[in-house]
Amino acid sequence: MTKAELTHFDTEGRAQMVDVSDKAETSRIAVAEGYIKMSLQTLEIVNEGRAKKGDVISVARLAGIMGAKQTAALIPLCHPLPITKVAVDLVADASLPGLRITAEVKTKGQTGVEMEALTAVSVAGLTAYDMLKAVQKDMEIGAVRVTLKDGGKSGRFTAP
Repeated sequence: MTKAELTHFDTEGRAQMVDVSDKAETSRIAVAEGYIKMSLQTLEIVNEGRAKKGDVISVARLAGIMGAKQTAALIPLCHPLPITKVAVDLVADASLPGLRITAEVKTKGQTGVEMEALTAVSVAGLTAYDMLKAVQKDMEIGAVRVTLKDGGKSGRFTAP
């Protein structure tokens, strides 16, 4: 891909916010996923509700929702969007071991919500880390990616 094909750069390579004023308003959805790996002992603390800062899954879910709503304030070239739905789920997975995180974001607008879904997953993972760092500092947040995007001119994308 050349600089001219990258929508966040002008013809001289300077960063720019994409002009979406002529784009059609459509229903849009994005789903993202990721994880936070931890020891089985730390995961037991989560599952048993023994984290000193409180219910890790509930707080991380709420933080993810809040993060999605703040995406335009965090990512310089993102448009502020009228988000119509944010759902964040954290599921304990002993085979990881850790928490699998998913986020679904919807809007009706002129641009997609992939960045909001990615931000929701990232903030949820960071919040879980913050709540558990007293018992384990080497946790790993990873594999954050968009798994579904639909709506708009480019249509549907589903990750393989």
